Amino acid sequence: MLVLGIESSCDETGVALVHWEGSALPELLSHALYSQIEMHQAFGGVVPELASRDHIRRVLPLTRDVLGAGARSLSQVDVVAYTRGPGLAGALLVGAGVACALGAALGKPVLGVHHLEGHLLSPFLSADPPEFPFVALLVSGGHTQLMRVDGVGRYAMLGETIDDAAGEAFDKSAKLMGLGYPGGPALAKLAAEGKPAAYALPRPLLKSGNLDFSFAGLKTAVLVQAQRMIAAGQSSRTGELAPAGQPTGASTVGFDKLPWSQRCDLAASAQAAIVDVLVKKSLLALRQTGLLRLVVAGGVGANRALRMQLDAACLKRGVRVHYPELHLCTDNGAMIAMAAAMRMQNGRQEASSSYAFDVKPRWPLDSIDS
Repeated sequence: MLVLGIESSCDETGVALVHWEGSALPELLSHALYSQIEMHQAFGGVVPELASRDHIRRVLPLTRDVLGAGARSLSQVDVVAYTRGPGLAGALLVGAGVACALGAALGKPVLGVHHLEGHLLSPFLSADPPEFPFVALLVSGGHTQLMRVDGVGRYAMLGETIDDAAGEAFDKSAKLMGLGYPGGPALAKLAAEGKPAAYALPRPLLKSGNLDFSFAGLKTAVLVQAQRMIAAGQSSRTGELAPAGQPTGASTVGFDKLPWSQRCDLAASAQAAIVDVLVKKSLLALRQTGLLRLVVAGGVGANRALRMQLDAACLKRGVRVHYPELHLCTDNGAMIAMAAAMRMQNGRQEASSSYAFDVKPRWPLDSIDS
């Protein structure tokens, strides 16, 4: 069976082809991705209306590219899958509308996929796919969740963020530092040159005993620390300039006036606080469930410091860790096609020949089948 997957939940347009037969793991034939980062950089974040319009421009050309790269024709597609939610309503409507129009024109069924389930199952596209059951750490955009996964569609929530997610903590901290959009990669780049223990930033809920997360206070702590440093009279006239090629920009709190080494130290300290919480909560989830396999998925899963610390901590405990391939950590069509194929393959969902559609901008993953 050949599945065409379309992802348009936020600021990336993704299309992919996945093929599966019998009980064998579905195979990715081809995929293409267009990122809107450059367009949104001028505004410091995603502008929903612009994102929706750009999806309209990109989705059909990307579909043609994917079909060509996969040496398949549109008539050979058996199912058209699309992201139904969660995400930006207007952006989701583009992918849903195109998918249902293609399905109707071809006389082929369609299937709406949960965006986070796509991330959750994306490590099955890697060269080292996991096996069920496992604990999953989902760190994607506005979501930070720990789940027990016993099979496709068999998810139990263990803990989630009660305010800001880890990705938001990266982005908001980066924004007040004047690092631009997207903030996470820029902050990580700055942190690579700093000292993680330079500033004592809080680890929210680390000793709560539960598996919930809270990162809203960390951004405030970064802001307060930067203001203290600026008030102490540390300015660019007495410090180092930014080396060529490093992320720089104007900061609303004057962070760009600090010496370069101290900017790096604060970025490294912020990253260390986020990573420390993610690692220790993941280890606690493994202890509480008794499982020895961890899956990390979502955009923050590409963070090098997070991967290094998780790998080291899990190695000591005899736990296997699985990640998506780096180029599949961000939103993409491959994960949507894969999730659709795995749901059908495991009897969790059938594709529909009804082309009326809706989208779910808010859609808890643990209610996916309700």
